[in-house]
Amino acid sequence: MRSRVGLALVGAVAAMAVAAGCGSGAAGGGGSTVGTDNEIHTIGTPEGQLDLVAWQGYTEPNVVKPFEAQTGCQVHVKYGQTSDEMVQLIRSGQWDGVSASGDATNRLIAAGNVAPIDVKLIPDFKDITPALQSPPHNTVNGVHYGVSYEWGANVLMYNTKIVKPAPTSWAPVFDGTSYSGKVTAYDSPIYIADAALYLKSADPSLNITDPYELTEKQLDAAVTLLKKQRQQIGDYWSSYTSNIQDFKDGNIVIGQTWPYQYNTLKSEHVLVAVVLPKEGATGWADTWMMYSHAKHPNCMLKWMAYATTPVVQGKTAYTFGSAPANPKACAYLDKQSPGYCTAYHVTDPAYFSQIKFWKTPLQDCGDSRGNTCTDYSEWTQKWTDIKG
Repeated sequence: MRSRVGLALVGAVAAMAVAAGCGSGAAGGGGSTVGTDNEIHTIGTPEGQLDLVAWQGYTEPNVVKPFEAQTGCQVHVKYGQTSDEMVQLIRSGQWDGVSASGDATNRLIAAGNVAPIDVKLIPDFKDITPALQSPPHNTVNGVHYGVSYEWGANVLMYNTKIVKPAPTSWAPVFDGTSYSGKVTAYDSPIYIADAALYLKSADPSLNITDPYELTEKQLDAAVTLLKKQRQQIGDYWSSYTSNIQDFKDGNIVIGQTWPYQYNTLKSEHVLVAVVLPKEGATGWADTWMMYSHAKHPNCMLKWMAYATTPVVQGKTAYTFGSAPANPKACAYLDKQSPGYCTAYHVTDPAYFSQIKFWKTPLQDCGDSRGNTCTDYSEWTQKWTDIKG
């Protein structure tokens, strides 16, 4: 299964790189112009409706209501809890667009589920952080399949009253004994990359260069570590609400989380803190992508242009506790909370470099090792084995 699926993914990506999205472009509508490359090159009359799949916190009323007033596109949102769920939802054909993380974007591109985007239609694209203008998780051979929105690290959160000394490493959540029954981990195959990132420093003999590009031997080492960690786990979380509740109730005292949960808990005066451990962290850099057969492509393109503006990026970042892809959002953010952009390292390349952003594991290692790495289908199977 690994070989067949992996080769299909690589082959599909290669084919799309040559054809620039051949056969996957969204249908033009309401006066929009579609080029031979299947990109929509002009935005036509809005269709009056927009159906989105999104992470919680990305489509709050303070962002959606002004958009509806400006465009006439009435927004309907379905929140996804995991990237796997989001992939399933967008492939159902019921939605126009998705705020996809890097462990979903390449799958969607490879399968032709998302349309190429003419970034000339996105006025604020030029202001996006250079590293997020054409990242490998949303751009293939210069063809854009979306626009970057928000980013952040999968940080280590801990109960400050119980977890002492304050952790500086991921070691307490991987040693199999510390805080037994009180440790949490993200419930997704992509979490294997967190174990691999830790092993990159903890066991240099494995020669791990990229936590998403693992040979069989490297994957086996990560799986072994996660099976050891299983003895500590009190709960695997996929719902942000359950993650919040576990820390509030004291059922969990340490584990990986997102800034959204941390901000929520701090606002409720729960005794928690977060740290970016010395080994670095995995992270997410999310992209707004348009379904390849979107029913409302003009509204979706208008949303993508709107979503990259400084104020919208700032409002979402402030709500979610993330870093905006457009640093000009800092003018808004630092008014809301002085020092916000410094605290969230919005323009800090050193911090950015410590984050290994989610991407879809493929059989192609992306280097001289060729097709000797393990793909997402194998990671999925291994994750089932880890959890028992």
